[in-house]
Amino acid sequence: MTHSLVPSPVAPSRLPLGRVVATERKPNTPHEFHFWTAIDAPIGIGTIVRVEGTTPVESTIPQVYGVVMEGFSYSDLQSPLHDVLGYDGQPAGGVVVPTDRTEIRLYTAQVLRHLPEEPLQPVPLGRVYLAEDHDVAMALRMDGYIAGSAATGIPVGVYRAGGMKSPIFLDADFLVGPEAAHLNISGVSGLATKTSAIEWLLQSTFAHFPSHRGTVAAVCFNVKGPDLCFLDQPGTLEESDRDMYELLGVPPTPFQQVRYFAPYTARGYALNTLRSNEALADTVTPLTWGLSEVLQFAEVLLNKDDVDAKADALIDFIRERVVGKEFDEAGFSRTHRVHSFADLDAWFREVLRKLEDSNGDTWRTHHAATIRKVRNRLSNLSTRCAGLVTDDGLASDLPFGSFEDRVVYVVDVANVEEDAQNLVFARVVSKLREHLERRDLGVDHVIVFVDELNKYAPHDGPETYVRKMLLDIAERGRYLGLVLFGAEQFRSQVHRRVVGNAGTTLYGRMDADELATPGYQVLSPAVKARLATLDKGQLMVRHPHFTQPVFIRFPRPAVMTGREGVERFPQAPEPTAAQAVTRDLRRLDPSIELGWVQQTILLYDEPVVLAARNAVMRTRPDAVKSAFVRELQRRAVPTARDAEAVVHRPRAIRPFSADEYGG
Repeated sequence: MTHSLVPSPVAPSRLPLGRVVATERKPNTPHEFHFWTAIDAPIGIGTIVRVEGTTPVESTIPQVYGVVMEGFSYSDLQSPLHDVLGYDGQPAGGVVVPTDRTEIRLYTAQVLRHLPEEPLQPVPLGRVYLAEDHDVAMALRMDGYIAGSAATGIPVGVYRAGGMKSPIFLDADFLVGPEAAHLNISGVSGLATKTSAIEWLLQSTFAHFPSHRGTVAAVCFNVKGPDLCFLDQPGTLEESDRDMYELLGVPPTPFQQVRYFAPYTARGYALNTLRSNEALADTVTPLTWGLSEVLQFAEVLLNKDDVDAKADALIDFIRERVVGKEFDEAGFSRTHRVHSFADLDAWFREVLRKLEDSNGDTWRTHHAATIRKVRNRLSNLSTRCAGLVTDDGLASDLPFGSFEDRVVYVVDVANVEEDAQNLVFARVVSKLREHLERRDLGVDHVIVFVDELNKYAPHDGPETYVRKMLLDIAERGRYLGLVLFGAEQFRSQVHRRVVGNAGTTLYGRMDADELATPGYQVLSPAVKARLATLDKGQLMVRHPHFTQPVFIRFPRPAVMTGREGVERFPQAPEPTAAQAVTRDLRRLDPSIELGWVQQTILLYDEPVVLAARNAVMRTRPDAVKSAFVRELQRRAVPTARDAEAVVHRPRAIRPFSADEYGG
């Protein structure tokens, strides 16, 4: 942005709404003041006001900005009994009173900013005005980052009071880094607030993130239903939403560039996503990993009983000396080249056979029991994460190293097992961190959106790999440009170090039980009551530049909701193997027909067919038909493993010692 977003100061055209009052029992302080207003004044909890002093301090009339945090109503009655008697005990009584009862409104406000800021003095007695656009910008210190050629303001919503609508901006340096980073949003489920707010804020960030701060992309994990499955489809907006988009300078359009990734189902025919409709299926890329991609994160899937120090040492040996290398040893029948789980199992069988032949208990200091245990655990990984982890070693991954500016990468893991979800979280975030450390990811900043932090980073419970990873992002990610946008229903149940490191916090409607937890003690009873009754599209915002929380409204995101998406694009039924192969290959060659595929795969086993399909989809050759046939034939040739399985190998006979029977 090169233009200033600071509203110009305007001549005070409005009359004062109230006056500051200080009593012996309720004095004003530098941080809090009280004022009274007329009954019809447009003041409420969360309203921003401006106080003008009357006595100059160092030749300057002091001005104080504050936000209303509590309100009281008073009359001249000393007891409710007087009012009851005045109406003869009849609330609807027709008693004509000679004068109206005196009533005043008294408000308590927390100070947002003093001008001048030094010396810091108690709030002076003076007139109280409703804050206008320029006052709101000054009160929230937005004037420091939304003006000039180096502006870093990102619209988050609209502050409304007294018929005015003032845009509220967050500082990109405190949202994406490096000054602070991370965002957390809490709220009850079912009000379409948390996910909608994140989608809207990502749209705003992509529209306003300053180019002089680098490039930015987003990686969103879809962990429930179809929430994030239709970000590239236009949603339904009302006129009030379009007005806010225009006021905030954000185009009311869906995301222009979205990349979808999803693993296969356990059968391997179709991708495991609700975005499987024929009209959208071409836009989803398979997410599959082989042995080399998974072995580094084996501890995500193995518990402490599985991986003790001995097993960990053997896994390290396999990772460093076996996988991806040629491994040969005296006594082995052949040189092993381990690139897949199938190759690894053949290597394990060779090691165990050598142990049996030698009648020993250890191989390279690793005990036979440990070898059998690690073989069992690693061999089961592809079964436990079927559809994500493949036996044949082929991988289809996110484009690490070629991420693009202002592109959303959605990883759909909503329908996969929890173990597979944890593996996806761990590997994707670890790879993002590795590439950001080397500065070769393709973008300078990555926003990672994780929903349901209650589940993945709980306050208590066992220490998991995923929680350690989220803690690491929250505490050290901003130095790398790795930013966490997290959402949860109960903030009090998320690890304190995750929510505590969030520079910006958003609150939707909160449950009363949640508001009673210690984390909300800093809020006044009136603010808690308002939080418990917030409507859709309303948020309370806390940001490093705002000394007090501010209530705003945000427009609904200009993308199709998950519910609308599954109604308009219903999920496709599970296809047969031939239909799945036809559909996938047709993306590369539209001339491929179902009949040709049925004839071609007739004599091959299903795993061979799916492996050949995966290989073609990964290499994307020009001659798709011939490449597919070639892959089928190559995989149908008996492998060394198959040959080994049918070759009879005489077992060594243990020689008896002379005194075997004591004779």
